[in-house]
Amino acid sequence: MSAALIAVLLSLLSAGAYAVAAVAQERLASRTARPGVLRLFGRRAWWWSVLLNGTGALLHVVALRYGPLTVVQPLGALTLVAAVPLGARIARRRVSAVEWRGTGLTLLGLGALLLTASGPAPDDVLSVPEALAVSATTAALIGALAWPGARPGLRHATASGIASGVASALTQTVTVAATDRTGPLLSAQTVGVALLVAAFATAGLLLAQTAYRGGLGAPLAVVTLANPLAAALIGVVLLGERLRGGVAGVLLALTGAALASWGVVLLSRAGPRPARTEPGTAFVPRQQTAPEPLPRP
Repeated sequence: MSAALIAVLLSLLSAGAYAVAAVAQERLASRTARPGVLRLFGRRAWWWSVLLNGTGALLHVVALRYGPLTVVQPLGALTLVAAVPLGARIARRRVSAVEWRGTGLTLLGLGALLLTASGPAPDDVLSVPEALAVSATTAALIGALAWPGARPGLRHATASGIASGVASALTQTVTVAATDRTGPLLSAQTVGVALLVAAFATAGLLLAQTAYRGGLGAPLAVVTLANPLAAALIGVVLLGERLRGGVAGVLLALTGAALASWGVVLLSRAGPRPARTEPGTAFVPRQQTAPEPLPRP
């Protein structure tokens, strides 16, 4: 079996694990009356979703060992393709036409962005000052997005995608430092950056859990979009990567961003909306009746 085929198979398994984990998190969020991190720790479904997310991340890292980023990273978008119909299946409903269009536009736009921003694995890695600067900036941005306000689902999803993307970028630094035989295996750089990876990965998981309280499609689309964009931004600014294709590549990236944004808008408008009725009662529309005549004096 060729290395490219192994990378594709591992990427498909990774996307499947992420999709099942996202559906499990969304179901758990919809059944939790009051949000709270400590309440999640006592639920078996939460730990299953953590295990699935960890499995997806491990498969993604191993896939990068056998295939280039330009092959592995776009296949991660299949998480959205699998999660939307899977979530509808579990909820015993059909995927609406708007959800299919939103999913398709998001994936098409994401593919265009990855085509221009992705390239071969960079030779450079983040230094300790750069990793600390990225971590501080990311923490401040996550804090701003997680601040209470309107549309918390999409804001928390954006913060989750950014946290996961930064964790992926920092993972490369840990991997290179750990495999470099010129220094000790457990150097201060390796341990410090590994702790940052664990912190941002955990933050991304918890933020995604809160984002799914508003549904699955739109938050997952935002997470899927923000993750590679955050990693690509670090690559362009700090690792010397450039957009591919020159002016045409920039136009393609802008077009992809517009398509993906419209797909997220469609997904945010789609999906079932719960009726505001009392538990155990059915909604019966009130019939209009003529007013009773006033009594004669």
